Order: sequence, then structure tokens, then C-alpha cells
Amino acid sequence: MARNLSFSYSKMGMYKECPQKYKFRYVHMLPEQPKYYFAFGSALHEVMEYIYNPANPAFPTLGEALAFFEKYWNKTTFDQKGYASVEKELAGYAEGRRIIEAYYAKHAADFFHPLSVEMKSTLDIDGLSLISILDRIDYLGDGQIKILDYKTGKTVQREPDQLYMYQKVVENSPAIKALVQQKDPGVKELRVGQLSFYHLPTLHEMTFERAPDKEIFEFWQGVLKVADNIRAAKFDPTPGENQCRWCDYRNICPVFTGKDYNGPTGFAARGSSLAPMPAPAAEEPKSEQDLLSEKIDRCGALLDEAKALQKEIIALMRKNNFERHFGKNYRAELARVEKLEFTDKAKVVELLRTLKLIAKVLVPTQSTVAGLLTDASVPAEAKAKLKAFAKTTEDVKLDIEKAE
Repeated sequence: MARNLSFSYSKMGMYKECPQKYKFRYVHMLPEQPKYYFAFGSALHEVMEYIYNPANPAFPTLGEALAFFEKYWNKTTFDQKGYASVEKELAGYAEGRRIIEAYYAKHAADFFHPLSVEMKSTLDIDGLSLISILDRIDYLGDGQIKILDYKTGKTVQREPDQLYMYQKVVENSPAIKALVQQKDPGVKELRVGQLSFYHLPTLHEMTFERAPDKEIFEFWQGVLKVADNIRAAKFDPTPGENQCRWCDYRNICPVFTGKDYNGPTGFAARGSSLAPMPAPAAEEPKSEQDLLSEKIDRCGALLDEAKALQKEIIALMRKNNFERHFGKNYRAELARVEKLEFTDKAKVVELLRTLKLIAKVLVPTQSTVAGLLTDASVPAEAKAKLKAFAKTTEDVKLDIEKAE
């Protein structure tokens, strides 16, 4: 008897994005690089599971939820999470705290125990071993189920394939049916009552109705076609600017190397330089999103150029001992500000944790840490320890105004 193909919504999504990428990830089993947004989302999902765990008779307080979040967050380093720096990781931590605090402010009064949280379901159907992790299942009564999926990205939108997959799983899963029957023994058949995406950063819930059976049938035919292509080892790459730009497998992909990848040893080539992307066969009309991206890049380039010019102007004015100088149309003036510079961020963060001041700044930038030195609520001894980490420097800024 043939073994069922291990399958999931995320695997299907990757195959649709690029069959070659699917091959690298799930045939050759080559891991992707850590992504900070996955780490951030995972941490908040853990907190939601902690809050709603049906095994706990009482709901955790806000303080307990924040402590749980901090403990989970600190299990890994910033680079293990995929952040570019400690500072960016701490900004993620601060955003996580903000979301949890806002969630409690909105929902703590109406917490209830759902049917299950983070339930891993394996459904054997049509030659597939379909794996799903359902963030939260609420029982609405009379065999009706609500599936709620937490989202933590910048935006949230309707994702039909994910909704269809949830519906297919819930209405055919013996495990979920058995779970419902523990609460309501008379239930003979499950039916999706609601499907919801909950966007945690904005506390906005998007609720969708059950999809008609015809749509589910058409969706499922597409799923089976993807599964058949995987079994047939159809892994031709489908290159495109967006999907290739951020792909971790570019350095071993035949689109860039011109060679087929035959095994894990070639994965060491990840650090080598990349060949340029082939030009598209035809220019497609640009969407508003593409135009916006171009304008952002243009604006950023102009700002970078302006910053470089400012540095050159400051250097020339300091060399000539000028505090003020005039062009034909604009006036430039130097402003000197004494500042404290904390050079060893890791040690400063550790000291803030020791002094129990990390929650006071959330993101320990140069300015927020320096601000603690003028905070009346911070003990003098703590201020002295902080100041010992700093060196005094002079920050010179350039003020350019239209000359009158």
C-alpha cells in the first residue's frame, strides 16, 4: 500500500510559489534561514496558547502573560530569531509587549475557555496525510465550529486557500469530531459556523462565512493536482523578481547557477556571489503597489544623498572653523549638542535587566537610556552604574534654511 503524502497548507503554498524551492526545502530537507517575523509570530502564538489553555482553570493575569512572553522571548538570541541586531530584536520585544497589553485591555473581561488551542490535526484523506495546526477552536453549539487563526504580519487579508483548507480539515477530522463529542455527545456531524483571522497588532478580527461545497470541491481538486505534481517530481523553477529576491536558495538554484543541484554538499555555495537575474520576456504593467515601492526607493536614495552631503558640509565647515555659512539660496549653521554614547549595547541591555529598568525603556536606544539619567524615579546608584557605561561625545548637526 502506497504511503500517504505528507501535506499541509504551507507546503502547498511553497510549491505554488516555486516547485524548485519546495524541492530544496522538503525533498533535500535544506532549512531556510531564520526569519524574524516567524519568531515574532511564534512568540505571540505561544502567549495566546498560554492565555486560553483549556487545561488551566484560571486565566493568567496581564503580569503573568508578560512574564511568560519575556521568558519565551529570551530562550533564543537575536540572530537565532533572525533579527539583524540586538536593537531590532528589542524593538520586536517592545511591540510584542504592546500587543499583549492592548489585547488584555480589550479582551480580559470576556476571556473564555475554547474547545482547543494550537491543536495539531493529522487527517488521512485522498492519499494525503494532511497536517494542520489550528490556533483556536471554539464550539458554537449544535455541531457548529469556529476556527480562529492569529495573524501577526503588517497586514491581514482574506486568504481563500487557507480558509478552504481549514474547512476541509474541520469537517472531516475524526479527532476534532471526538473532541466536540466530549462536550456534546449527541453531535453526529461537524460544520464550520465561522472562520476568522485575528490580526493581533491592530486587534481586528475578520470573520468569513462557510464556503459553499462547490468552492471546496474545486479547491480540493487543485490540492490533489499539486500533490500529483509533487509525486511526479515536477520541480521546475518558476522564477520571478519578488519570490527570487528573498529566497534562501538562490546560490544553489539552477536559475542562477545554470546547474542542477544534486545534494546537500552544494548548499555551502549559499555564501557565494549570485548571478544576475534574467530579464523578463515582456514588461508587465506596474501595479500601484509597485509604483509606491519605486517612489519609496527613490525617496530613500535622495535622503541617503542628502545625508552624505550634510556630512561633507559639516567636515568643511569644521575644517574652516565656520559656525555659519551661506550659499546663494540657503544658509547652513552648525549646532553642537553634548551627548552620552553607550557603545556596548549587549552589556547595557544586561545591566538594564539587572537594574530592573528594561521595561522602563522597552527599546534601549541611545536616547531612551540617556533619558534614564534624568528620570527622577531612577535611583542615583543605578544612574551611576549606567553612566559608567557611557562616554561623552559632541554631536554636530547641520541646520539648513532658506536664506532671506
